[in-house]
Amino acid sequence: MTPINTITASTDAASAATGASSGQTAFKVDSPYVRYGEGAIESDYMYDTTIVSRDSATGGLSAKPTKVHYQFKTKTGVGRVGLMLVGWGGNNGSTVSASILANKKGISWETRRGTQEPNYFGSVMLASTVKLGVDANLKDVYVPFNEVVPMVHPNDVVIGGWDINAMNIGDAMRRAQVLPVDLQRKVYDELSALKPLPSVYYPDFIAANQEERANNVLKGTKQEQLEHLRKDIRDFKQANALDRVIVMWTANTERYAEILAGVNDTADNLLKAIADGHAEVSPSTLFAVASILEGAPFVNGSPQNTLVPGAIELAERESSFVGGDDFKSGQTKIKSVLAEFLVNAGIKPVAITSYNHLGNNDGRNLSAPAQFRSKEISKSSVVDDMVGANGILYKKGEHPDHTIVIKYVPSVGDSKRAMDEYVSEIFMGGLNTISVYNTCEDSLLASPLIIDLFMMTELMTRVSYRTKSDADAVEPQWLPFNSVLSILSYMLKAPVVAPGTPVVNALAKQRMAMENILRAFVGLPPNNEMLLEHKAFH
Repeated sequence: MTPINTITASTDAASAATGASSGQTAFKVDSPYVRYGEGAIESDYMYDTTIVSRDSATGGLSAKPTKVHYQFKTKTGVGRVGLMLVGWGGNNGSTVSASILANKKGISWETRRGTQEPNYFGSVMLASTVKLGVDANLKDVYVPFNEVVPMVHPNDVVIGGWDINAMNIGDAMRRAQVLPVDLQRKVYDELSALKPLPSVYYPDFIAANQEERANNVLKGTKQEQLEHLRKDIRDFKQANALDRVIVMWTANTERYAEILAGVNDTADNLLKAIADGHAEVSPSTLFAVASILEGAPFVNGSPQNTLVPGAIELAERESSFVGGDDFKSGQTKIKSVLAEFLVNAGIKPVAITSYNHLGNNDGRNLSAPAQFRSKEISKSSVVDDMVGANGILYKKGEHPDHTIVIKYVPSVGDSKRAMDEYVSEIFMGGLNTISVYNTCEDSLLASPLIIDLFMMTELMTRVSYRTKSDADAVEPQWLPFNSVLSILSYMLKAPVVAPGTPVVNALAKQRMAMENILRAFVGLPPNNEMLLEHKAFH
């Protein structure tokens, strides 16, 4: 078998010196409701919620506090984990590969400001903290986000992937022009030995200007390509002695696929459409199906509708995980904060106008109308849940004007410029305008999201739950979480959720959900900011 090129797991002294390794936790919970066993943490958790009903005669609301008894089991053995990137040779894939290598080996480089050490800034898992509790003096105690429960560390990941362009990852890094030249020089030799596997290329789904890159593509029918991708995943797992593999789409934005009855609306129809070579099966959906059938979690980092209804049904049937859509790196992340702030302050946004221009290959691909439309859809939905939550400011069906413009300007490269204007109605019919100018280093903001998505997705493969009640005649079975990983929403512009469940776009709520779900895994109550110990005392 041809060797699969990878960045192998770290065993060197430089990585060990940082103390960075998979499976570390910062504390143990002292509680009768938490059990640390051999290979797993089990917790009993009472989930408090409020059920609201409306009286049909009077219209009055009744709120009833309720409790649900959950048990969680988290396997503590992280094992050896691989990450396969679709679009490995793109700006994001080459940047995250070079950056992980620099962190793993402790490679520093010179800049005009002096020596720069590698870091994982921008990763919520690796560069942010969560409040654990208070100490004996009622002072807050914080721990790293990735040390609440055992999580995989990117320094230990094995990386591989596919690309429609045959360029090795070292040259792809140079082509991207993202990282400083001195760092590129220091990691080039190792990266240049890494070559992407042939990928799937259907010209109808990405911009025509990408054709010149497509020199590393799979031949054959769609069914044959599906089987080839499945074999790639199996070979990668076997060749690197991996316990599990996660697949992530970091490639070009595709046009939206039409949702057609009898084609991609159910799992069986989608599999038949692939066998028949139907034109509306996109490359990204083919990768998703291959991953699902191999039991490898799949995350879509671009805005197109990869996870068509048939793909979601297939994931549920195969008990495999999927997540998406579209890395939330700059402009949209700020929008999800500002819109939430304005609406929660009782201020009514009436117009949000967003403009950005960029010069990398993503921008070049988005210059085509069909691909831009995919991005426009993913960016447009970000304020929907916040607007829908406030029936005082917005009547039913009312929504702010929301305009999005993206232009391709080659000279700015990866340094995207984003300009936003928020016009809001305030007290007594007044108007308030907020203008924001944001320079986003696109790939340096997206790469930590790839790492966070990988880490959180991997964790969810080791977690199971069950609900308990006094009425249980037999012990309930342990089950995995729902196949659609909505817990990933913090990192994604247009979160995909299970059918019939709400979409949450507000950034603070998304982070709070991640934090408190991890706390539940170790039997800790959700964090809140009541701070009664500092308010209700004498």
